[in-house]
Amino acid sequence: MDKLERYEAALQEALERLKECQKQRNLKSCLKCPKIIGCQVRQNYVKAVYESMNKGQGGGFEF
Repeated sequence: MDKLERYEAALQEALERLKECQKQRNLKSCLKCPKIIGCQVRQNYVKAVYESMNKGQGGGFEF
């Protein structure tokens, strides 16, 4: 698996976990979840999105 595929795979995995979490809580959006602040599932998803966008080219991203 090359570098680009690795970022896309990580993004898909994070998205699946996020959707499963929403499904378990019967939500369509994280914004309606009382646990949104500090939620590790959401933080991992946002990080995966960012890494997928920049493909490891540096820069920072603060949550």
